[in-house]
Amino acid sequence: MAYIEGSHHITLSVGRAQEDVDFHVKVLGMRFIKRTVLFDGSVPIYHLYYANANGDPSSVVTTFPWAQAGLHGKRGTNQSREVLLSVPEGSLDHWHRRLTEHDVEVRDLEVFDRRRLAFEHPCGIEYMLVANEGDDRVGHAGHGVPPEYAIHGLHGLGVHVTTPDRTVEFANDTFYAQDGLAEEGDRIAVQLGKQAHGNHLEITVNRRDEQGTWHYGAGTHHHFAWNADTLQNQDELKFEVEGRGYTDISELKDRKYFKSVYVRSPAGALFELAVTHADGGWDCDESPHELGQRFQLPEQFEHRRDELLAALEPIDG
Repeated sequence: MAYIEGSHHITLSVGRAQEDVDFHVKVLGMRFIKRTVLFDGSVPIYHLYYANANGDPSSVVTTFPWAQAGLHGKRGTNQSREVLLSVPEGSLDHWHRRLTEHDVEVRDLEVFDRRRLAFEHPCGIEYMLVANEGDDRVGHAGHGVPPEYAIHGLHGLGVHVTTPDRTVEFANDTFYAQDGLAEEGDRIAVQLGKQAHGNHLEITVNRRDEQGTWHYGAGTHHHFAWNADTLQNQDELKFEVEGRGYTDISELKDRKYFKSVYVRSPAGALFELAVTHADGGWDCDESPHELGQRFQLPEQFEHRRDELLAALEPIDG
């Protein structure tokens, strides 16, 4: 039987490259593990990867800085909206101080009877820090973040929808949500896959905002990737998704570090089924301790290295 292991990564369309690096590395203390380019289309755009200490699949935030190309998106409903990050229990006071010291406006929220912190990426994308006990993923203690407070990885994803029933149905019947729903006001939470952490999907009913954009554009989410674990299981998942009538699903795409298929969920959020395959992984082109230090390209783009680097924004970090 096909299954979802848990989360793999989240991918965002952000603004400027340097402000994105500064935010994830210098403010959030995440590890910069890969700098490469978007494999699709003809416009040279960075693809930047950030993670916890070990680069666990469930810890990775990746970004496309689109502002240089002048392409901007619109946040709205029927769209992924919130990046949920897992931090250690008891760390929220530290993070409130740290974010404030870095001139990031922070709000305290109470969600499902638990405190969390809400703030924004410089391009406006919404982030939340969620405290979790027992999350054994190792945070990266970068730029002055103490190890005991470092970000474990993803907590999950927040999506906004006009009608939640179809998304809940999709999560249960197609993406193997764990038993049990949590409901609070206009918000519903489920967990997808086997893992205990990193795989929360929070669904917010939002009939106030207009429809958000789905194309690449600064200030918006692009997709959330779920860990399909093996290529065989990925094939079986794709077969089952199509068999349920969700035929807006891509063919297999080789992203060098993992292989992926993409499916548009009923309310608009784009989901990916990703597998870190045997010839991939973050260290397939640089050693584990050197991750993120050198500009990496897939073989088909290597002959254009100088051209691509000249077209991209310079980044320091």
